[in-house]
Amino acid sequence: MQENTLVIMAAGLGSRYKGGIKQMDGVGPNGEWIMDYSIYDAYQAGIRKVILIIRSELKELMKEHFSNLPMDLEIVYVLQEVTDLPSEFSFPERKKPWGTGHAILCCQEEIKGPFIVINADDYYGKTIFYHMNAFLNQQTEDFCMGGYFLKNTLSENGGVNRGICTVDSNLHLIDIDEIYQIEKLGDRIEGKRLDDTIIDLDMNGYCSLNCWGFTPNIFAKLQAEFISFLNQTENIEKAEFLLPNVVKHMIKDNEVKMQVLPTNDEWFGMTYQEDKEKVKMKIQDYIKEGKYPEQLWKKI
Repeated sequence: MQENTLVIMAAGLGSRYKGGIKQMDGVGPNGEWIMDYSIYDAYQAGIRKVILIIRSELKELMKEHFSNLPMDLEIVYVLQEVTDLPSEFSFPERKKPWGTGHAILCCQEEIKGPFIVINADDYYGKTIFYHMNAFLNQQTEDFCMGGYFLKNTLSENGGVNRGICTVDSNLHLIDIDEIYQIEKLGDRIEGKRLDDTIIDLDMNGYCSLNCWGFTPNIFAKLQAEFISFLNQTENIEKAEFLLPNVVKHMIKDNEVKMQVLPTNDEWFGMTYQEDKEKVKMKIQDYIKEGKYPEQLWKKI
């Protein structure tokens, strides 16, 4: 059986999370981060290689934090640098990372087969890792996506950004649109398009939480679209090269099928500092229920 890889995007600046680095903020009883629980769940599902996409200033802290992982779990650190560009481009005024699409491009050299992609600051639940690993082990060239219901992915402390999905009767993704500042207002959910148009959203519809399953076939498309993005972007300081947009274009061009894998697992995340206490309470509940040991890695 092939060995699949877990890729964790952990280089973001978290502009809405005040008072710390959200992907490295302790939520477990021993200071565990959210991504510790994702790595644990992926390990239980059969994953034995993890790539962490980080900023250079986080590397030593990350290496110290993850020094007690199981010996058979390989962890690789990949730096997402603003200067990681095709040779014909240079944008010294850019300070923030280029976005999720660029993050995945940065780890191309480390990936030899299928891989799962997640955010560092989102908790995805246990079962999605089993489902995605099993799907990728089918030796298909198709991609897959963790399908979460929009109503289960909101924050009580402000708006969130989500890829809003259109799915056919066979649970294939046929379209995805990045929508911003999504909030529940009474019995409604609304969000904004990039042009600030306000739209109503289906609370029972599927959304993307950047939980993807890819084959290396995505890299050629990522490279071509990143060059196009750099050539066309006017707002160099703020524009982001987003992974869902690349997926959207591949589907529209009939280059790939994207299977949506539904999950009823509960999502929670750290968009705002105020989200932290809820996350800590959820983790404590899961420990009491026996989903996780008190010492996360000790019992493996």
